Amino acid sequence: MKLKDVDLGAELKDKKEYKRRLGKAQLQLLLVQRFMYQHRREALILFEGWDAAGKGGSIRRLIEHLDPRGYVVHPIAAPTADEKDVHYLQRFWKRMPGPGRLCIFDRTWYGRVLVERVEGFATKPEWKRAYDEINAFEELLTSSGTPVLKFFLHISPEEQLKRFLERERNLFKNWKITPEDYRNRDKWKEYEKATNDMIDKTSTKHAPWTIVAANKKWSARVQVCETAVKQLSKELGCGVKLPKGWRELSD
Repeated sequence: MKLKDVDLGAELKDKKEYKRRLGKAQLQLLLVQRFMYQHRREALILFEGWDAAGKGGSIRRLIEHLDPRGYVVHPIAAPTADEKDVHYLQRFWKRMPGPGRLCIFDRTWYGRVLVERVEGFATKPEWKRAYDEINAFEELLTSSGTPVLKFFLHISPEEQLKRFLERERNLFKNWKITPEDYRNRDKWKEYEKATNDMIDKTSTKHAPWTIVAANKKWSARVQVCETAVKQLSKELGCGVKLPKGWRELSD
């Protein structure tokens, strides 16, 4: 699937339905986490997407009811000077979760074929070689029993600009906006091409991409949480059936 084929009009309008579905998925994720702890299993959830697409908001809903001792969130920024001197995957190996833990990456090793490709931080042979390297890396993880879930949050340029302006007016969020965010908008087509290539070349049977229509935050958050429940429970082989009265328990 190409980004242009995503229906960005998908929307969940009813607040009660949003809260019901989100609450159900969050409790199911708690059951998944309990299973992971009891059986010493680990899993990865990766987030990529446009600036202001809602990665942070989706991650907050994923972990809202989880035990903080059982997960870690890694916000990935530009590599340090030392990290630039070694293979780009090395800094991610050091962040693997370990038995019984869930690991969430806010930005990932896909930076090699996205920002590093578009901004010229990696040479063409380097980022073209990275597709096979990443597929091999993820297959190594999944074949050893570690599920790898991958989400790309997609929004329109118009929605992104709207959110940028809203952030600038919000005292709690205006620190997130930098001149670089606006500069990146000028390269939208280049990033779109790089993203389409990434999805085409790295959406594999063992680690497929889920493209999330994120113009509407409620529907995006629900899709992320429900997809995480479905994929994790399948890959880990655990049940997520909630007891009767679960809605009362979640209040």
